[in-house]
Amino acid sequence: MKVFKFGGASVKDANGVRNVIKVLEKVGYENTLIVVSAMGKMTNAFEVVVDYYFNDTGQLQSKLDDIKIFHKTILLDLFETEQHPVFKSVMVLFEDLNTFFKTNKSPDYNFVYDQVIGFGELISTTIISYYLNEKGFKNNWLDVRNCIKTDNYYRRANVNWEATQEQITKAVDKSTLYITQGFLGSDSNNFTTTLGREGSDYTAAIFAYCLNADSVTIWKDVPGVLNGDPRVFKNTELLHTISYTEAIELAFYGASVIHPKTLQPLQQKEIPLHVKSFLNPENSGTTVNKTEGIVPKVPCFILKKNQVLLSLSTLDFSYVVEENISEIFNLLALYKMKVDVIQNSAISFSVCFDNTYNNLEKLLLHLKAKFKVTYHNNVSLYTIRHYDEAAIKALEKGKTVLLKQLFQETVQIVTN
Repeated sequence: MKVFKFGGASVKDANGVRNVIKVLEKVGYENTLIVVSAMGKMTNAFEVVVDYYFNDTGQLQSKLDDIKIFHKTILLDLFETEQHPVFKSVMVLFEDLNTFFKTNKSPDYNFVYDQVIGFGELISTTIISYYLNEKGFKNNWLDVRNCIKTDNYYRRANVNWEATQEQITKAVDKSTLYITQGFLGSDSNNFTTTLGREGSDYTAAIFAYCLNADSVTIWKDVPGVLNGDPRVFKNTELLHTISYTEAIELAFYGASVIHPKTLQPLQQKEIPLHVKSFLNPENSGTTVNKTEGIVPKVPCFILKKNQVLLSLSTLDFSYVVEENISEIFNLLALYKMKVDVIQNSAISFSVCFDNTYNNLEKLLLHLKAKFKVTYHNNVSLYTIRHYDEAAIKALEKGKTVLLKQLFQETVQIVTN
């Protein structure tokens, strides 16, 4: 069986949905499971809805209406009449969302986020499944929440692999074409959970692992994996092959083309991952498999924005030793900070992290009781894999370097 993943950019409008059919016609779709993201920037739009739910309910309905209009425009372009059953199916989903808003009692932002955000995927897959059936591509719509079971760590849920394997084995007939949602799962109480932003790639890998798939293909708006984001870095190059280990390193440091957790289940079963262009589906793209390093071997550039750089020293100028470091990491874990860089000396400790859960003020309050604290908000973290001096100089030009750390294959630079 093959697993395909189409991201939001590939289905951002009616022409994008039509192009999915062109891709399937060119590369084949027998024994295939297709994972689809929300259309275009709809995940961002639903995030705004969640914010209005908590902070400005007067604007909530207006934002929901904007999302309805966006999807209805696509529906009217794809289907000849509003009498088509797809319109009712999509409307039912919006009614379910309204029901949640009316009945929800939880004040937990992260819980509400996960119950709301997944409607982008539920709507997109409903539209695409109906359209494929309309065009003769017989498929089954699959609710991924019945397949991928997780804990209740909302917004970054952990997969229960045993339960997930059981559910996927029960739900999927390998000889059938399926359409399902990326990014989502459900906990033991059947509340929706999410696997982290950009988690649809991970969804594809979970299905591939559980189905012993032949391959996973991620369809992107770029030719494959480049050595840097072309929107940020100039003169980027296509990487033809990447080893699992190297891809895991790139993903860990924040390479946006592959979700950090995607590679591990694929590596365990040596399932190759292809990253290809949905505009030129017959081009070779990039293959991640059991090989060595990267081809060609060039510096790879990664940027993570909106980071926090935190520097600590003890109030009595004593050494920052194991006991202090253990306490610091316990607090970082408590407040759900994802750490990207660590640097310490005898009397100071610096760490760069994502403040995804907006717990920075709570963390600072806790730390200031024992440490002298300085921090920089909204800093940029640059990582270069396989760096050379020319690459470092070009990156640092015109920037203020706040922290720099070099390893054998990797340099990390924090700038403001």
